[in-house]
Amino acid sequence: MIGFFDSGFGGLTVLRRVVEALPRYDYLYLGDNARAPYGSRSQRVVYEFTREAVDYLFRRGCPLVVIACNTSSAKALRRIQQEHLPGSYPDRRVLGVVRPLVEEVAERKIFRKVGLLATEGVVASEAYLREIEKLDPAIRVFQKACPLLVPIIEAGEQDWEGAELILRRYLDELLAEAGAIDALLLACTHYPILYGTIRRIVEARVEVLEQGPIVAAKLADYLRRHPEIERRLTRGGRRTFLTTDLTERFDRLARIFFGEPVRSRLVAFDREAERGGR
Repeated sequence: MIGFFDSGFGGLTVLRRVVEALPRYDYLYLGDNARAPYGSRSQRVVYEFTREAVDYLFRRGCPLVVIACNTSSAKALRRIQQEHLPGSYPDRRVLGVVRPLVEEVAERKIFRKVGLLATEGVVASEAYLREIEKLDPAIRVFQKACPLLVPIIEAGEQDWEGAELILRRYLDELLAEAGAIDALLLACTHYPILYGTIRRIVEARVEVLEQGPIVAAKLADYLRRHPEIERRLTRGGRRTFLTTDLTERFDRLARIFFGEPVRSRLVAFDREAERGGR
């Protein structure tokens, strides 16, 4: 299976696009909802939580894991790749969601000034600033932390008129600093839920880039370039959903993020056995 990990629901928007593009593979999604959100946690804690989840997915047989969480990708991915995998899992691979979006921005060669909406933790990490600087230092990036958006989305209030007012405030503050921008990067996997509202607010000439379709295309390319990984993947078209905190609302919200019904199961990292969901 291809493993997908997120601190909660947001990674399901990425998995949704990957499944659309690569439907034949089997996928195992893990949301650490019991310890979400990760955004306000230290880099050390995010690393430990992320490594724990990655190890669990490896034990479940995933040769490849996608960290579909911007906070974990920004604060933990590089250390996992450089320090953890070589000694513990040299035959496994872990990918993230920051690099694909950054590469897309740089490869397009048409963006000179971009805005970025993200959580406070991702903004503070400056991961996007560093990665874009490496690929194209001529691109200017203006970040805006949006602490209210994730709670609004997870409360199921994405269609509430107040959500649009809050979005307008964030975008007004971003544009007041940046001026005209060429593209707006949605650097949180929750934000595609608000894509329609964002698209109505920003000028038509501004491209709004979400991570799901970009990650899907990059993953397909990765598998073409790495047949030694691709050959190990099963092809039954199965999707399995796990969470560390199965509640009444989990499957209902998961359906909004994934776009189709989800039946999840409860799992604990400290044991291999699972308890069945509803």
